[in-house]
Amino acid sequence: MSQILVLGGGVAGLSSAIALAQKGHEVTILESRPYPGGRASSYSAPHSEPPETIDNCQHILLKCCVNLIDFYDRLGVRDQIRFHDEFYFVEPGGHISLFRKGALPPPFHFTESFAGLEFLNLGEKLSIGRAILALRRQRKSRRDLDSITMLDWLREQRQKPRAIERFWRQILVSAINEELDRMSAAHGFQVFYLGFLAAADTYEMGIPQVPLSHLYSEEIWSRVPNATLRLRTPVRRVQVEDGKVVSVVTDSGTFTADHYISALPFHVMPSVIPDLPLDLSLFEYSPITGIHLWFDRPVTILPHATLLDRTIHWMYNKGQGRYLLLVASASRSLTDKSRQEVVDLAVEELGEFMPAVRQAKVVRSHVAKEQRATFSAKPGLEAARPGVATPFANLSLAGDWTRTGWPSTMEGAVRSGYLAAEHATTALGQPARILFPDIA
Repeated sequence: MSQILVLGGGVAGLSSAIALAQKGHEVTILESRPYPGGRASSYSAPHSEPPETIDNCQHILLKCCVNLIDFYDRLGVRDQIRFHDEFYFVEPGGHISLFRKGALPPPFHFTESFAGLEFLNLGEKLSIGRAILALRRQRKSRRDLDSITMLDWLREQRQKPRAIERFWRQILVSAINEELDRMSAAHGFQVFYLGFLAAADTYEMGIPQVPLSHLYSEEIWSRVPNATLRLRTPVRRVQVEDGKVVSVVTDSGTFTADHYISALPFHVMPSVIPDLPLDLSLFEYSPITGIHLWFDRPVTILPHATLLDRTIHWMYNKGQGRYLLLVASASRSLTDKSRQEVVDLAVEELGEFMPAVRQAKVVRSHVAKEQRATFSAKPGLEAARPGVATPFANLSLAGDWTRTGWPSTMEGAVRSGYLAAEHATTALGQPARILFPDIA
């Protein structure tokens, strides 16, 4: 079989690597960091005694993420993902509304719990219901969805301001990591339809029960036949001659292969592969912030919750109600705040939802600002996202920023990896079908 070199050990690179290795190709993965996983990674919590491994931010999946689930199957870690079929919407003051499927078939399976959501009034629910039906009708007929924002479309559908803020924004900003007035309506449509309308269980949320790094650790990769993971090996330059890649220069030496897959982030591409004609002028990043809080006592019994009307969007219970991970998506408002300012804001807001926080003491905290968390899924970007093929016959592109049909998510990253693997097998004369189509 062929020798394949994968540049980048994030989710995109790892997914392409395992798919190719399981087809019998000899695959080497080059990763600059001391651990695989890229942005979906874990590390030792600062000042923790005993030592504790934490995630840089909470990464979740929905059951509509069919390729990501397949990737976990290939790694043998799917049993480490726990799926939840209940969402808790919490209002300031602590009132909880439960959102879950009922007895009716899709797309009406949320009718019972939606009718019971107390954070929306009857008029807001009726307007949301009309918009959901319009979204279902228009998702394949409208041709302008990538040229308008999701907020433009919601206003076109006469959505009430509080319905936008408490329902649409709460769901979509968390899913796509971008504000509604900066988000392409095409991505908003896709994520909402696949996650909430396509089937009865696609909304179920999978949360890893182990640190992210355990899902694709060195130990796991050591058991994958035909795959070699080389950490602390940053790629410096991809050498091109006569219309093809001839080698890859790293700090650890020069590597050659029959085929190459670049799964590097878009901001490093011009310096690493300057011969590749890419127009990246429309690409920009959207940040996400994770706030880890350890309390001296339990402050909640909820496993997770989405928090309404505040900066913090989600709470995840990571340890008996004493250790919580809070997430603020599209967190530009927190970029210039100090670590302590972010912690103070988070504790103040959390106390509005969970009264026990006001009597508890924060014994430890940690703030993880991921300034390059995802690309900004803004209108007009789709046409600029490159496909898997390049002008060089032995080079394929992967990465959630490439044309996957998804926004910047782990599902999008795996889709890109599988597409690159398919492209590589075709270029090597042994075509294979790897990618799973979307469920609808």
